[in-house]
Amino acid sequence: MPLLIASAAAFADDPPPSTASPPSSTEPSAAPAEGLRYRVVIDAPSPLRETLAASVNLIRWQTYDQMSASLFDALVRQASEQAKEAAETEGFFSATVDVAVDRSVTPFNVMVRVTPGPQATVKSAQIAIDGIATNDSVGAAARGVVQRQWSLAPGTPFRQADWIAAKQQAVETVAGDSFAAAKLGFSEALVDPDANTVAIDVRIDSGPVFHVGELEIEGLSRYPSELVRNYRTQRPGDRYSIAELDQFVRRLNGTGYFASVHAAIDADPAHADDAPVRVSVIEAPPKKLEMGVGYSTDTAFRANASYRDVNVDNQALQMNIDARIESKLQNASLRFVRPPSASGWSPSAFAKVERTDISGLVTQTASIGARMSSLDERNQWQYGVAYYTDLQEPEGAPQSDARALYVDVERAWRRVDDIAAPTRGWVALAQAGAGIPGASSRSFQRVVLRYAYWHPIDRQWSFSTRAEAGVVFAQSRNDIPAALLFRTGGDTTVRGYAFESLGIKQGDAVLPTRYYYATSVEATRWIGEAWGIAVFVDAGNAFDDRSEARPALGYGFGARVKTPIGPFRLDVAYGERSRQVRLHFSVGVAF
Repeated sequence: MPLLIASAAAFADDPPPSTASPPSSTEPSAAPAEGLRYRVVIDAPSPLRETLAASVNLIRWQTYDQMSASLFDALVRQASEQAKEAAETEGFFSATVDVAVDRSVTPFNVMVRVTPGPQATVKSAQIAIDGIATNDSVGAAARGVVQRQWSLAPGTPFRQADWIAAKQQAVETVAGDSFAAAKLGFSEALVDPDANTVAIDVRIDSGPVFHVGELEIEGLSRYPSELVRNYRTQRPGDRYSIAELDQFVRRLNGTGYFASVHAAIDADPAHADDAPVRVSVIEAPPKKLEMGVGYSTDTAFRANASYRDVNVDNQALQMNIDARIESKLQNASLRFVRPPSASGWSPSAFAKVERTDISGLVTQTASIGARMSSLDERNQWQYGVAYYTDLQEPEGAPQSDARALYVDVERAWRRVDDIAAPTRGWVALAQAGAGIPGASSRSFQRVVLRYAYWHPIDRQWSFSTRAEAGVVFAQSRNDIPAALLFRTGGDTTVRGYAFESLGIKQGDAVLPTRYYYATSVEATRWIGEAWGIAVFVDAGNAFDDRSEARPALGYGFGARVKTPIGPFRLDVAYGERSRQVRLHFSVGVAF
């Protein structure tokens, strides 16, 4: 006969009893000075063993130092029923329990033996969402996401913890897609003990569609409220989205103005048409000095220092001063950034000097410029103008200098689940620029394209690929600053080759070129949630003559670790052209 074990107000949602003390009804009126002692052995498969230890009072209270004989006997009598209930939470509805006590030894030996029998599986799962209009495309999409992501699909083992989590995730998914007041209306799990199956029925009440109202901001003392408002991702009247709200919080946390940011919509259905968003901030100290040391396989040892003042003029103007000394690269830079205006654009200005000594080529470059960037990270525009002057000193070849007044426009499309550490989706970037005739030692045009794609095949395997290419349209690479030309090879381009070692060979140096490309294909086998083993193939080259475009291949394997700042990669790669095995490691997304 079927058994109803879960409903909107029963089973799965009740917490276990408190472990603070035994119930007063079973405690003796006067506890002895030294209580009865016993030791419990659990004979059951894992993870049922852990569930029993957390659920059966006889097991939980074996260290209680004022245990009486009457209380012990009561716990023994309760143990069988509690053990069966614990087994049911793991989906074992035909478990048999035997509790044996050996009183001939001190402390008493107690054996709790549970034979679980077969684990019940989900026979059917009906998930319905009430309240979404038939012509509501956003609501229909939310319904589809809930049904696709429902974790207790037919054939899945049934466990109480999974049952609770699945319902909670379903409600949160609906609430995050415009229906902020969504709640569980009805749920039941109907068990057939003879067939060891469970029929699931869940109904979610979506509530009304919520639209964003004004921001209610708390915690500001140093900055005006417009600073927070100009970073928002949704305007009053827009349909509410938890993803957009989370992006708003990430933007504010990334500005440097705040140490903490919290935002939430008023989920009262009475305010659904104009729901205020409450934003609480804690302002960060405006000045910050950081120093560090490190190592990378591209540029070897490094030391760096940076000073930041995010309110240098008492109007939220940011000033950043950075200096870096590496084995192959040294630079210093000064940058000013204005927060975005109400239109969503942020202006900046910079000055930078840099010296590099890579693959036999020494460069000394100075640049100064300005840039305008849009705020939308997923559909971002940037416009810039900069003046470059540099000196190139190749080992075994004559030195040369160049200058350029360079203007460019850049467009980025980011369609990923997480901008900092994507696991699904794609990113594309296109940049076009030109060296202005008369203000540059040679006029030229420059185009760079980049693309990356991530795809989780299943819970254990993921696939990623990337491709990038660039071209400088000019009759010669001479008289063009090295910073606007191309070399490739290294940790994030073509592994198996030294950093920027692929280019034009001249004397004992590798010079930058007018053309380049790099591509990679990688498969990762994940071990748990954060660790993985990857295999990859890279290919790329940098060249001036298109007849020399033959790719340099690199392939190998490596370790992957997911971190809050992006994936950590440690790779061993063999360069087919260099005939060398190289170690590479890096952190974060390549672009």
